[in-house]
Amino acid sequence: MDNKQPIGVFDSGIGGTSIWKEIHNLLPNEKTIYLADSKNAPYGEKSKQEIIRLSMKNTDFLLEMNCKLIVVACNTATTNAIRELRTKYNVPFIGIEPAIKPAAINSKTQVIGILATKGTLNSELFNKTTEMFYETKIIEQIGYGLVELIENGQIDSPEMDQLLRSYLQPMIEANIDFLVLGCSHYPYLIPQIRKIIPDHIQIIDSGLAVARQTQNILKEIGFNPGNDNEPIFYTNTNPKVLKTILGGNYVVQEKDF
Repeated sequence: MDNKQPIGVFDSGIGGTSIWKEIHNLLPNEKTIYLADSKNAPYGEKSKQEIIRLSMKNTDFLLEMNCKLIVVACNTATTNAIRELRTKYNVPFIGIEPAIKPAAINSKTQVIGILATKGTLNSELFNKTTEMFYETKIIEQIGYGLVELIENGQIDSPEMDQLLRSYLQPMIEANIDFLVLGCSHYPYLIPQIRKIIPDHIQIIDSGLAVARQTQNILKEIGFNPGNDNEPIFYTNTNPKVLKTILGGNYVVQEKDF
């Protein structure tokens, strides 16, 4: 079945591009529209109702662009708003949750770490997931300040290194063997994290799993048969950081939404 409509992807900023890249790599023929709500980043410090409102605003924008499927490329928006989105809109949604399950199942030390936003760690959906793995000790750490530094293009800054060391050192001392990245911004920090944690600690994010789920949904609603697949990127702040993190010659449009 053919379906030329685009896939919509939104995040509270540039972090969801880590998810977008996995989707684009797996499904290069699909046209994609990426929405970076950087003006309101980070979502992780906002109330549940505000996260729901922003997620609906982003969804309305993408549906106006005729999207056939919407990827919520934000852990905080998924864990706080996806139930409401699925209730309100008649379009498939794919969310992103911290990959607790593979970490807990494969952990040898029975101790895993998760670095995520306050909004994700405090959500009902996240707490339901962690309850399933009560035999595993899960060390939770809110990544205060990390999203803001990434959004400001300060991934390699001394401030970033200092924050990461303060968050990761207690996990290392607790003998974690898996580190779950519970925010779509955080995969961009993997090179910095690798300098801090021992080699035996595995890092898990959800990007490839989301791309595979997108592929599964497209089997039901249709793939793009053609080559009209130039991705479109929108941001409501200065597009410079988004352009830098994407690399290549992608066009980023600044638009108030």
